[in-house]
Amino acid sequence: MDLFPLYLSAKLALITTVLLLILAAPVAYFLVYVRFPGKPLIEALIGLPLVMPPTVLGFYLLVILGPKGILGRLWQEITGQPLIFTFPGIVLASLIYSFPFAVQPLKTAFEKIDRRLLEVAYVLGCSPFMTFFKVIVPNALNGVAASAILAFAHTMGEFGVVLMVGGSIPGKTRVASIAIYEYVESLRYREAGLLSLALVMISYLVLLTVNFLNRRGNHGS
Repeated sequence: MDLFPLYLSAKLALITTVLLLILAAPVAYFLVYVRFPGKPLIEALIGLPLVMPPTVLGFYLLVILGPKGILGRLWQEITGQPLIFTFPGIVLASLIYSFPFAVQPLKTAFEKIDRRLLEVAYVLGCSPFMTFFKVIVPNALNGVAASAILAFAHTMGEFGVVLMVGGSIPGKTRVASIAIYEYVESLRYREAGLLSLALVMISYLVLLTVNFLNRRGNHGS
């Protein structure tokens, strides 16, 4: 059995998770601590991938990231390479698709932090930037971990969006979920079963870890 699709899925999930934490943390902070008109509209827009069919999202991403799309054309002008049917393309698609899975746990963790801690930090002269890293992040580590775990697991199991944007190019965009689908199509049930079992085990470990973090967070509060 070819294990490279599983490696590619893990690589995609790891890169996406790191980038999502960097991008989602300030967004979650903004949603929790900044008041502005139209916040429900922004929150609904961020959460849209949660309810939108993956093939619909994949179609719009295919248009945007294609050679005639805004991002696709800009990427090609900068790098000289197309964005769709490439690994960077599926990374970008995964960022958009998994973004709410990273934002929501962070947002929940930030909301649980005692506002008095922030007030004390401001009184002591800490800037919002310093307060974020010295007060908010240390008190929201469970949320940060849950965000990373959920984003990683969600990206590992992606199918529709990755298939629409990346296709199934061996060694480049053929991730585990797509390989399973193709194994089933060609009646290679043994290979499909082994890859599926690997993803089931990863998903189970993710759930165990999230439940452990939730219990520890409840006992600590």
